[in-house]
Amino acid sequence: MPTTKPKKIRALVGLRKLPEGTIKDLLAGSLKGLTVNAKVFPKPPIELAEYQATIEAYQAAIPAALDGSKTAVANKNKLLETAIQMYVELAHYVQANCKNDLATFLSSGFVPASSTKTPPQPLDQPSIAVEQGPVTGQLKAKIGSVPKAGTYHLRHAAVPSGGGVPPTWTEQYITSTKPMLIGGLTPGTIYTFQVRALGPLGFTDWSDAVNRMVT
Repeated sequence: MPTTKPKKIRALVGLRKLPEGTIKDLLAGSLKGLTVNAKVFPKPPIELAEYQATIEAYQAAIPAALDGSKTAVANKNKLLETAIQMYVELAHYVQANCKNDLATFLSSGFVPASSTKTPPQPLDQPSIAVEQGPVTGQLKAKIGSVPKAGTYHLRHAAVPSGGGVPPTWTEQYITSTKPMLIGGLTPGTIYTFQVRALGPLGFTDWSDAVNRMVT
């Protein structure tokens, strides 16, 4: 029988139709992924320092445009357009250099485009369950599947000793809801987990936090 050729991975590039908060997250995620995985994607067509500067300038321009000033709004929109153009060029670079391997692609911080052609609808809120892993220092996370979700954004962090919001998060984009092991955790420490789903209309809200102590 003839072998079915795997469908080529395509990055989500239609940012202009997405909510501003989602655009900010996608820009930041791609910058972080390419920075962390410089050995996997060593020669991006745009200097990451320039990309970072453009993203930061766009983010700084958002509050300045809230008063409706035409000059401030025009400046924000110009910076956004520049950032999106950079994002799209980098996305094409990642597509061409990930060897059509999903794990490699996701490590870049970009998210795959959905192949669904139906009219976009708001997604349901995803859920997450966390239990002990098979060995010390591991937890197992299971995401509740959301119909029509193209990608899931999972994050976890150690809960501060005094409670409150964690100062830093470890984040990753995934496309499967199969149980996954999170390793390298500190035994005796409580970790908190959240997940959200990405669809044509942008990200859902973050799920309720689930806390679990590592044994």
